[in-house]
Amino acid sequence: MTLRRLRTALPTAAGGDRGSATVFGLFLIMVVLVFAGAILEVGVAMSARGHATDIAQQAARAGANQLNLAALREAGVVQIDPTAAQAAATAFLTQMGEQGTVTVTAEEVQVTVTVTRPGILVPLLGIETLTLRATASAAPITG
Repeated sequence: MTLRRLRTALPTAAGGDRGSATVFGLFLIMVVLVFAGAILEVGVAMSARGHATDIAQQAARAGANQLNLAALREAGVVQIDPTAAQAAATAFLTQMGEQGTVTVTAEEVQVTVTVTRPGILVPLLGIETLTLRATASAAPITG
């Protein structure tokens, strides 16, 4: 094969590969962006979950601090005052600006907090907010 024939044959043989690296590069960029978005959303969800857990624990402790003083003084029994505990835990949730439910017995206060955070990339999938729940309970120390 002469040099002249080789020069004319090379551009046509390589012509089928034109632009394939660009398409592959764009595909790779899209994959990296999707993974980065997923990591970002998981981070937001983990942060919201930690916040909800923290608020639930603090509200439960605030409720468990409300003791029935009459039962303690008269019989030496450590019990929670359900009305005061409900009010204290609910007031703490309101103070923190969060929504939740409070369940009180004479032995324990249980608080479930619902935290809603706006999504960063999930709105592209039609999910506007991330809603997470955390539950915590607290009881007075008896010994």
